[in-house]
Amino acid sequence: MARFVVLFGPPGAGKGTQARGLAEAMGVPPMSSGDLFRAHVGTESDLGKLAKSYLDKGMLVPDDVTIQMVAERLAQPEFRQGAVLDGFPRTVAQAEALQELLAKRGASVGMVADIRVSPETLVRRLSGRWMCQAHGHIYHTQNHPPASPGVCDIDGSPLVQRDDDRPETVEKRIQVYLDQTAPVEQYYRERGLLYEIDGEQPMERLTESLIRETDRRVPA
Repeated sequence: MARFVVLFGPPGAGKGTQARGLAEAMGVPPMSSGDLFRAHVGTESDLGKLAKSYLDKGMLVPDDVTIQMVAERLAQPEFRQGAVLDGFPRTVAQAEALQELLAKRGASVGMVADIRVSPETLVRRLSGRWMCQAHGHIYHTQNHPPASPGVCDIDGSPLVQRDDDRPETVEKRIQVYLDQTAPVEQYYRERGLLYEIDGEQPMERLTESLIRETDRRVPA
């Protein structure tokens, strides 16, 4: 049986880091909608150009565009045994589309981990985040600064801040999440799939808790 887990939470909740750790423990690949968007934007596909016009403003990409991207990606052979989904679904329409998509494969979402973090912590985390131009290595002005300001420790390339990590955009992203994405939490709670977890605890402890709960709720 394929194992599918969704990591749910606002921008800056740490879904990407936790998705990679959980996916490795489960033996399935992670699938980040953010990475998927950036790949399409980078290749300047029609879907990518459309997505970019929304991402640059800190807005959610329309459901039909997002669902099409995700459906194409999950159809790849590497996801036959399951996946840890990071950043998808973000609306009830996307959650319903995912349910239909997986049902056609005889699978379903086994657990939705809702990583809870306060808005104040989210702004601090996101507005301090920088990445290198060459390979996307992540740094943070407070938690993980580079040895030399503005330069990647690993490859020496300049550090840049994503448009959607600028303070003014961060606050808008959080508000968009609260206004438009929170209903998905209720959708999964009603189906008994929601698992709420404190996202402000140490990263290693958070990963351990997620792995333990996944093994309990979504056995191999």
